[in-house]
Amino acid sequence: MKDSYGWRERYRASHTPKKIAARLARGPTPSYLKDFVYGAIDGGVTTFAVVAGVAGAGLSPAIVIILGFANLLADGFSMGVSNYLGTRAENQYRAKMRRQELEEIHAYPQGEEEEIRQIFARKGFEGTLLDDVVAVIISDRERWVDTMLQEEHGMSLEDHEPVKGGLATFTSFCLIGLIPLMPYLINWVTNGTIAAPFLVSSIATGLAFFVVGALKARFVDRFWLRSGVETLGIGGAAAVLAYGAGVLLGGLG
Repeated sequence: MKDSYGWRERYRASHTPKKIAARLARGPTPSYLKDFVYGAIDGGVTTFAVVAGVAGAGLSPAIVIILGFANLLADGFSMGVSNYLGTRAENQYRAKMRRQELEEIHAYPQGEEEEIRQIFARKGFEGTLLDDVVAVIISDRERWVDTMLQEEHGMSLEDHEPVKGGLATFTSFCLIGLIPLMPYLINWVTNGTIAAPFLVSSIATGLAFFVVGALKARFVDRFWLRSGVETLGIGGAAAVLAYGAGVLLGGLG
């Protein structure tokens, strides 16, 4: 097969023994894609939900701006802090399990060694090879604990930085969450140059959802069109619900 993009050559060049050793020495690079996508989608959905709800109720555009910004700052901050606290708790739980495994190895090394043996026996190791693998792992307690965390508890060994995760969520929430408000802000500044601000807001928010999904696909190796439509569909469903609620509750006034 023709290698039109030269990826095979780039792959070969990046997998020399020297480059592999350097990459492994640096350790894994943490990804904050989940935090960014999480904040972006929630920011777009919740802020547009405010816009749709107010528009559905037939309230003043000024109410859209006031409630929209209140939601943008308060909910964005809440999302960022929640992500920070959740990530921090996960790191603390990993540290707790590490201490627990060290205590168990110290108190009952035979039982912990048997766990290692059974873990690798399930992977297909047997006989002398299994004995050698077990011996290598239990010869270093840090390696032993790392193996138990990964294999028994299904944990990653790397901490996720809470501050960076929280900032990624807050930033994306505010950036995407501002989009549904832009037509109303433009009208406020220019004394009403946009005739149908809710329609423009709907289109702009839909495009934002699609772009977020399409960009996400690039990082997770998925078809960009499908990912974009999927994200647009999820955000659109939330918007329809909010608009419908605004229409129903608008009649109460």
